[in-house]
Order: sequence, then structure tokens, then C-alpha cells
Amino acid sequence: MSFSYPKHEKLKSKKLIDLLFAEGKSVSKYPLRLVYVPVELENDEKIKFGVSVSKKHFKKAVDRNYFKRVLRECYRLNKALLLDNLEKPYVMMFFYQSKDKMSFTEMNEKTKLLFEKFLLEIQK
Repeated sequence: MSFSYPKHEKLKSKKLIDLLFAEGKSVSKYPLRLVYVPVELENDEKIKFGVSVSKKHFKKAVDRNYFKRVLRECYRLNKALLLDNLEKPYVMMFFYQSKDKMSFTEMNEKTKLLFEKFLLEIQK
């Protein structure tokens, strides 16, 4: 299993992002939230993933960029949980929704819990 975050996994399509906000469902594990929607992707891709940090909570771009980097790293390290258990392709977006600053290890643990909660949710 490769622990990379290649370009083809990055969520950049305006259409897919609009679809995500219009029809997406979400799961939360404070302060993280995962919004997802099943889609048909080309080239046997399993996942498109994006991250977002609220400008409302972190006014300085340097702080937002730091948390986006940490979220991408948490995804990169734990994406095997998702890829091994998904039957159909998904578009997902990961949100950091708190003013509180968490350490990387805390965020990584929350990410694992959130991904497990997501997998339970889609199996219903």
C-alpha cells in the first residue's frame, strides 16, 4: 500500500464540489467533519479527497495552511482504512471545525475514529 497523496486523488472539480455540498452526507468526530457522496469516477479511481479549514476560525492564512497540511497528512497516513473497505468510488471533503488548536497526534487519532465511523455509516 502506497502512502502517497497523488494528483488524481485530489478533489479539484467544481462540479464534484458542488455535488458534494448539494447531495453529500456527513459524519463528525469533533473537531473533524467528513462530507461524502458516492459517484462514478473514471480510470478505476476509488476516491477524490479535499480538505478545508474555516476562515472564520483561523483568520491568518498561515494558520489555515498549517491545518490543511496536517489534515492532508492525516488522510495520507490513514487512507488505507478507506481504500481497503470501499466498494464504490466516493468524493470526500475533510473539514477542521474548531478554534482550538490540536496536535498532530490528537488529529491523527480523531481521523482514524472518523474514518471508522464513516465506514460503519456506509455499510448501513
